Amino acid sequence: MAERETSRDIDQAASEWTARLDRGPLTLEQDAAFQAWLQGDPRSKGALLRAQALSMMSESAQALGPDFDPAAFEEPKQSPPGISRRKTLMWAGGAVAASTLVALGLNIPPAGAVISTGRGEIRLVPLKDGSTVLLNTASRIRIKDDAEARRVTLLEGEAYFSVARDPRPFTVEVDGRWLRTTQAGFRVRKLGGSPVDVLVDRGQVDLAASNRVDVALGANTRLLLSDDPSQQPQLIAPEIVSRELSWREGKLAFEGETLSQAAETFARYSDIRIQIRDPELAREPVTGLFAANDPVGFSRAIARVFDATLEQQGDDVILTRTAAAQ
Repeated sequence: MAERETSRDIDQAASEWTARLDRGPLTLEQDAAFQAWLQGDPRSKGALLRAQALSMMSESAQALGPDFDPAAFEEPKQSPPGISRRKTLMWAGGAVAASTLVALGLNIPPAGAVISTGRGEIRLVPLKDGSTVLLNTASRIRIKDDAEARRVTLLEGEAYFSVARDPRPFTVEVDGRWLRTTQAGFRVRKLGGSPVDVLVDRGQVDLAASNRVDVALGANTRLLLSDDPSQQPQLIAPEIVSRELSWREGKLAFEGETLSQAAETFARYSDIRIQIRDPELAREPVTGLFAANDPVGFSRAIARVFDATLEQQGDDVILTRTAAAQ
């Protein structure tokens, strides 16, 4: 009788399969071996889920842009007292693994469940098939999983889908459109009145809608879902993909956005609002990588770099600049 694998052996195999899946689609032989391993032990799917999540969270963060000076943006980080862990992003170093494992300890949600995050919260949602959904701040999804298909509806916000291979198609519904795949990693964002933004990190995702022909999105492509049937996916550089997905590590990456745009982005993650009283300062370009849960630290760095004055009034951080500094 074959000796039963230890938990360490299964975890090691899960790490190896995760690395192989990240390199691209499996061949038929590799997929058969993967499915055999996945179904061979009831512990395999949980181990794969842990390995995928830890791999995703531990991607190295880096400053973006040739003119970025990390020293100019360093700021000691102190967590304000009284803020709960649920409302604070703690995706750094050992906290990454700890937060991930806490999320993995959650029960797999039943079909029909609506999962949501509050402002400043990131949540990892495991699915029955071994796939995961990482919800960004202030986001909601509805899960539907049956014998024929795996389905998730993005109701609002932003989510990253890491789809495990399965005979059933995986479908994400958003605003009457359907994104389908068998194995991929992709981000879908639905914010306010802006067009739905789809970004494919790996694998292939097919778009289907009643008023347009199917469109295939490969790795490193992006598509804004509009009413224009002629619109095609745009190929984007891998570094831009990394920047767009930096929120998965609790970070915000900017490369040339205005300070006003950066302030709007920070507002998605915190009740603290950055107000820029000077129009010229609001138009200054910002480049760098910043903690999403630290708008005050970001504002201090901006004040230092752009010779501005910072004043905090309750939940408002006010930035101004003298005429001489302009």
